[in-house]
Amino acid sequence: MARNSRQSKILELISLQEIETQEELVSALRDANFDVTQATISRDIKELGLIKILTDSKKYKYAVVNSTTQALSNKCLNIFKECVISIKNASNLTVVKAIKGTAGMVSSLIDQLSLSQILGCTYGDDTVLIVSSDNDDAYFVKDKLNSLLN
Repeated sequence: MARNSRQSKILELISLQEIETQEELVSALRDANFDVTQATISRDIKELGLIKILTDSKKYKYAVVNSTTQALSNKCLNIFKECVISIKNASNLTVVKAIKGTAGMVSSLIDQLSLSQILGCTYGDDTVLIVSSDNDDAYFVKDKLNSLLN
């Protein structure tokens, strides 16, 4: 569980901050009370399939591969399965309840799906709100997310 928790935190951190080096990631994790080494982070980066992308400020940062042709890694799917508690629809909205503190990571993984039925996605501490243009699209999104859980 510690590895999954750490990797969930890594995904959350890289979605919220521009982390350029493994040392910066180690420091951010230590600030979040994770006792890690650079070697551990190196393995996590490989398992999560993280890449470095160029930002608007001409710096590189870690990011999750975001391609419609690339499936989510098994590791990301496992983390998603462990964090999501429920998925429900309310009209054109899909509400995903997650373990406290993991909604950012869950939201990031949902964004990676690049579903055309999703107009936007936002999150709090334990809830992800997905907006679709109509009820049918929202039900499609719910079904797609549920299929990831099974």
